[in-house]
Amino acid sequence: MKTAGIVLAGGLSSRFGSPKAFAEWEGRHFYECSLAVLSPFCEECIVVTRPELVERFPDELLVITDLERFMGQGPIAGILSGMGKLQADRYVVLPCDMPFMTADVVGRLLECHSSGVTAVVLDGKLHPLVSVWDAEVLPDLREALENGKRRVMDVQEKHGVQWVKGELLAEGDAHRTFMNANTPDVLERS
Repeated sequence: MKTAGIVLAGGLSSRFGSPKAFAEWEGRHFYECSLAVLSPFCEECIVVTRPELVERFPDELLVITDLERFMGQGPIAGILSGMGKLQADRYVVLPCDMPFMTADVVGRLLECHSSGVTAVVLDGKLHPLVSVWDAEVLPDLREALENGKRRVMDVQEKHGVQWVKGELLAEGDAHRTFMNANTPDVLERS
């Protein structure tokens, strides 16, 4: 079974003030942190970003933008674009703005995945972008976008998403592990 990784790095980062993919934590860019936790489990990884950022990534990485038809339509377009570019049986999706994510968490999430879509919930807060998707979901992602529906969770729910408790996946401080670094002060406090 082939597993591919998709790093979502196309957000506007308006609250952060600069592209979050290139923010740094412990000497690594955020996108590098995401790739590092995906690579032990994924035969290939892809970064999906905005057109103006593509050239900022190293040439050796597979970096794409959203499919032209769905450009700028949010994470659902990024997931579809990544799945369309890499052929795999399942895809592990991570946003680039979770620098405290660990490979252990990704491994445990994959162990919990059986079919369709598996995602994380922590203290009632859903984390739909920390997720595993089977390839069979791709047509429904495309259909949702074609119908103007941009909510990732709508497609997840259509496939009976299995919500896994983040507390069971993360050792230690689960809140830190699943924290989105939406503003620079998050890093200063950590």
